[in-house]
Amino acid sequence: MHTARMLKKAAATAALASVLAAAYLFVARPYQMRWGATTAEVARPMPGDEFSSRPTFLATRAITIDGTPEAIWPWLVQMGYGRGGFYGYDILENLGSGRGIHSATTIDPSLQHLTVGDQLPLSALGGLAVEAVVPPSYVVWIGQSGMPPGAFTWALYPVDAHRTRLVSRIQWRHHWSPPLVFAMDMFTEFTDAIAVRKILQGVKGRVEGRVESFARQNVEFAVYVWAFVSLLTALALFLRRPLSVRTWLTTLALGVAWLVVWYAPVGISVSVLANLAALWGLRQMAIRHRSLLHTHPASR
Repeated sequence: MHTARMLKKAAATAALASVLAAAYLFVARPYQMRWGATTAEVARPMPGDEFSSRPTFLATRAITIDGTPEAIWPWLVQMGYGRGGFYGYDILENLGSGRGIHSATTIDPSLQHLTVGDQLPLSALGGLAVEAVVPPSYVVWIGQSGMPPGAFTWALYPVDAHRTRLVSRIQWRHHWSPPLVFAMDMFTEFTDAIAVRKILQGVKGRVEGRVESFARQNVEFAVYVWAFVSLLTALALFLRRPLSVRTWLTTLALGVAWLVVWYAPVGISVSVLANLAALWGLRQMAIRHRSLLHTHPASR
């Protein structure tokens, strides 16, 4: 009897993982890999393509900015940890930076001289190197380890005399070993969309004179963390408590809520509502779990 329950729990867990994985691989991932980009932009060759043969991660994302390439270029050149920042979630991206927690809100003349071979720190742990820089058209960062090394390109394409498309392309191959490198690849796989989307919006805001407040950044960041922690808590409760259709569906719903908050084109208010629904679901799971423990003490 115990073996049968274990087999049913294993099958239910596998089914849950399969549904969430399919939702990510076939819905969320394709969308986030081309956020804001047109079909033509996705298909267009870009500088840096030559550095990554048959990438397993290939993302082209874009945004329209009310400004010329010459107005946007200085903001791209000064990006980097310990430099101008990344104009995104400063509380994480600039943690420990000697220049402080906030990304630049003005153009710094001392950071405008970028040349091939310069180091481009992404964090205190390391970064990339500048492989190509053609003002005011594009800059290519490449990895400093692995073959192929992978590439991160920022390119500017004028739309008309007053508007420009800022297009980012990141491409690399997943590493399945050693474990630390694999863990970093998985971290990038799931969080890159959030980071790059925010960078694009941050550049746009600075060029157009609308810099987002630090408080709003932190609220958004907290909502993302909240959704992920809710999913992990739901999975822990699911694995600990007796199997039921209700528990399975609740955990699935929390997984979908995480995908919506992280990847769907919804505003912060919808994300907060999704998290509140997730919190209610967790509460119901916890209440039922405690009830079962009181009813069946042997299940502790």
